[in-house]
Formats: sequence, structure tokens, C-alpha cells
Amino acid sequence: MEQEHGAHGPSVDELREKYRQEQQKRLRPEGMAQWGELSEELDRDPFVEPGFTRDPVVEETTVVIVGGGFAGMLTAIHLAKHGITDVRIVEKAGDFGGTWYWNRYPGCMCDVESYVYLPLLEETGFMPTEHYASAPEIFEYSKLLARTFDLYPRALFQTDVTGADWDAEARRWQVTTSRGDRLSAKFFVLAGGILHKAKLPGIPGIDAFEGKAFHTSRWDYGYTGGSPTEPMDQLADKRVAIIGTGATAVQVVPQVARSAKELYVFQRTPGAVGVRNQQPTDVEWFQGQQPGWQHERIVNFTQAVTGAQPEVDMVGDGWTEVMWVDTQKGAASAEEAAELERIDFEVMETIRARIDEVVEDPETAERLKPYWGKHCKRVCFHDDYLPAFNRPNVHLVDTEGRGVEAITRDGLVFDGVEYPVDLLIYASGFEVTTDLYHRLGFDPKGRDGVALSQRWAEGAHTLHGVLASGFPNMLLISLVQGGFGTNFSHLLSESAKHVARIVEACIDQGIVVIEPEEAAEEEWLALLLGVGMGNARYFQTCTPSFYNSEQQAIDSRAVRNLTYTGSLLEYVGYLERWRDEPEFPGVTVQRADAGEHG
Repeated sequence: MEQEHGAHGPSVDELREKYRQEQQKRLRPEGMAQWGELSEELDRDPFVEPGFTRDPVVEETTVVIVGGGFAGMLTAIHLAKHGITDVRIVEKAGDFGGTWYWNRYPGCMCDVESYVYLPLLEETGFMPTEHYASAPEIFEYSKLLARTFDLYPRALFQTDVTGADWDAEARRWQVTTSRGDRLSAKFFVLAGGILHKAKLPGIPGIDAFEGKAFHTSRWDYGYTGGSPTEPMDQLADKRVAIIGTGATAVQVVPQVARSAKELYVFQRTPGAVGVRNQQPTDVEWFQGQQPGWQHERIVNFTQAVTGAQPEVDMVGDGWTEVMWVDTQKGAASAEEAAELERIDFEVMETIRARIDEVVEDPETAERLKPYWGKHCKRVCFHDDYLPAFNRPNVHLVDTEGRGVEAITRDGLVFDGVEYPVDLLIYASGFEVTTDLYHRLGFDPKGRDGVALSQRWAEGAHTLHGVLASGFPNMLLISLVQGGFGTNFSHLLSESAKHVARIVEACIDQGIVVIEPEEAAEEEWLALLLGVGMGNARYFQTCTPSFYNSEQQAIDSRAVRNLTYTGSLLEYVGYLERWRDEPEFPGVTVQRADAGEHG
């Protein structure tokens, strides 16, 4: 699926220099510190009625799971499949869904095909209505999953974990919450925090704005009118600004453009936007699938987007076309490196050429062109984003990589020009590579009262990104030292399955304490570094993003906080082989009424 290079396009040398120039514009010395947190007011849940109260829960349970998104739900579901139903799920939101609870902005949908993204379709019997499911449909499906697997009686909603301490004598985790709950659990699963904590750009004067402002994950339909499926009729006389041009903005911009009097899109780095080609589900095709079809399709998609090039591309969409060749991998020779670079340039040239075909104004089209490698940021696919810039009420404010200079009482300032607006929308995404305890909102304390923030002060210490020394019986579902993939739900499903299998094995074998050995953690880190070194050349040329922690200077923390940058299927293979060993290698276990064993 290699892209043909235009006969009159720029040369490889010209593109390489253009990429370098665009990267340099965007490098910022503060790195990740350029982002801030939502204030208490901006972080308020707009989807629940205020004043919720309930009696505190005081109980002993087998497992406490933090997070009610797909990771937490799937963990509980897989535990139940192993007969473990003595579980509590603690969730900040008012319902299940995780990201899909919070993201209710207009136009929101998943950019991965619904038949591979929505987990357990065969078990629920649910048929997605479209190739790419909308956020309302995914949220409803989350609730269907919870009903199907009887998760609601086990959930504590609108509840934050405030503390979690390992009790060595009781060999339990003692968990406290904002509702006064005291939960004592044998196993503690952290399944929140991958796309959970919304972030804001650290723009001077951000608190000075006197108009309406909100983050896309806290959309206020009371102000805009409409709903996720209805036009925002109250924006007809409003001037609106959107900060951001990533995956969220690509979906929001067309919807706001149809409703607002004026829309200003403030761009720091152009997004790469390919064709989505949304289609309704072929009912006959879907109903004709044979048992086991979804797992086969999920694996096939992951193979295609990691360059494994399966014999048959079952999904055949923009993702598999763009990612068919893994151009970020380490090359065996200079010739192979040059060939991979050429293919990457050609794929992105195809995306850039589409902008010229769709956007009518040549200057706007040029400013919308992304000059970065296809693995540097998440490529987007949408049919309405680029055409939105042909509307007379839509204005692109290209900040040339610098971002908005300041926010005033009345609007935004760039290049000395103030843009007065009534509504300011932050399409700035979520924290992904920040410290785990920061994203979770509490700091677990393990052996001898040592907090996770202390133990990981110089970076993470884990086995497979799942078990952590110093924190017995704590299991993680996280990107930190774990896997990564285009299809997030595939990663979450496999991680949840792994966590459930560990808990089941411990119960079956009478293991009351399980903890990885530091030597095994260092071996895993060495493997991560070995795989990551092959991609280092590629990412050195990338524009800053959450993929590379904003190109922040590499220190010991960054080195240790790697993800597994190879194929997700390779990462899953490591988990499966480890589980298949007669004894858990690289861990210390303590059995009931017995000593410790390696």
C-alpha cells in the first residue's frame, strides 16, 4: 500500500529541512510544564445533578478497581469470568464509560472502526450502527456492558479515591474515598488515568477571561444549546474560539462552524486529516459473521497498523492504509532507512495534497498542512473538518507554532492582535505521559509507607507495566512501561485479561502477596530500552506532542517512563508467555501461613 510520489513534489532533502524548521518553531524549554490543570469550576461534572449524597461503604472485598472506563469494566468482567465477583469499582464520574462519559462534545466519535474498538460485541450481541461509532452510542454501549455483566451493584460513582495504603500485617490495601468509604481489599487495581485528567494550555491571563469558557470534556449545552445529536441553536449570535487542532478539534470545528456567528480556530501545529468515509453498518454482513470473528478482526487490524502487513486487510480504512508500513522501526541498513523515510514522506504528501484539493483559499490550505512524520502524532480521519474552512464564518489563526500569547478579559491575543470572543473552548486533550499518581489524583503508599511519588521519583519501576516493586498486590493498567496501540481498547482488553488472570492464579494457589523483584523490573526496562532505541532516530525529528512528552529533555524519569514501542501484539506475547510459566518468573510471592518464595 505504498503511496506514489508526485512527479513535481518536493524532494526528500527539501522535506527533511521543512520538517526540521517546523519542529524548531514548536520546541519549548518548559516541556510538559507548559500545561496546566482545570480549575475546580472547570473540572465540575456538568452531567450530574448537584447535591448527591450516600452513606459511606465500609467493607472487606477481594478487589478494589479504580476507574469505571473500559479498563476497569473489562477487569471486573474478566474477574467475573474466573468466578471473582467480590469487587468494588470506584469512579469519579456519574456512570460507566470513562472517556466516553466525559467526551460529549458535538461530533465526538471514535476514529477506530467500531467493530474492532467496542469490546465483547459477540457476548453482548450489540451491532454498531456505523463503521465509526459516535460518542453517544459508545456511552450507551458502556452502560449495556455494565448491565450485561451486572457491574452496577459493584460501582461507587461520583466518588474519588483519597488514599490507598498497604497494610503489611493484614496483607491488604486500605482504601479511603471522598464519600467516607473505607474499603479493605486483597488486590488493588489502578485502571484509571490513561485518558482521564483533562489539561489546559498554560497561557498567561487564562483566568482573566470574563466570557464563557469550558474544556471539551465538560461541554456545556446549557450555554450552546442543542445536544450531541442536535444543532447548537444558542450560538447563532456568538463569537467562538477553539484552542487546539488535534483529534478533538477536528470533530468539534465542523459542528461549531455550522452554528456560530464567527469561529476562530487557533492552531499551533496542524493536524493530519485523512478521509474517514463514514458508512452505516452492513446488517447482512454483520449478522453473517462466524463465532470468533471479532478477535480475528481486532488482531488483523493491529497487525495492519503496526506494519505486519497481513495477507488480507479486513478493515481496509485510512488507518490501515497510512500505517501499512512501519516507518519508525530501526533500519538494518542506510538503504532501508532511506526507503522508510521516503515512504513516510509520500504518505504525508498524500495527506497534504488532499488539503489543496478541499480547501479553496491557497494561503489557508498551506497553513493547514502538517509537516511531521506519520508516527509523530495521532493521524486523524474526518470528512467535514477541512471543508469547514471554506465557510465565510470560519477563520484559521495560525500561530506559527508559538501558540496563543495571552488571554484577556475579552478574548485571545496573538501577534499583538486581540480577538474578542463570547465563548472559549479548550480542545486541549488529556494528560497521557504525566506522573501516574498526578493523573489518578491520589498517591498510593506501599511497603513501609513509601508513596508512589517517592518510589518513582526518578521514574517507574514495574514488571510489564503491571506489577510494581514496593507495592504488593497492586496491579496497573497504564501506558507507563506497558503497551501502546492505535486501537486503545485492544490494549485495555489484553491488560484487563492479564490482571484478572494474575488475581485468579493468586487465589487458586493460595498466594496472599505478590510483588515483582527489582532485578526483573530492570530486565524489563532493558528490553523496553532495546526496542525503543530502534525508534529513537525517528522521534528525534518529530514535532512536540504527548507522544514524546513535548520533546522534553531526556532524563532518568523519561527513560524509565517508556512505553513498549514495538507492536502491541509483541507486548501481549510477553504477557502471555509470562502467564504460561509454571511459576511466575521474576516475582516474590507469599502464600497463606507460609514464608516468601521467589
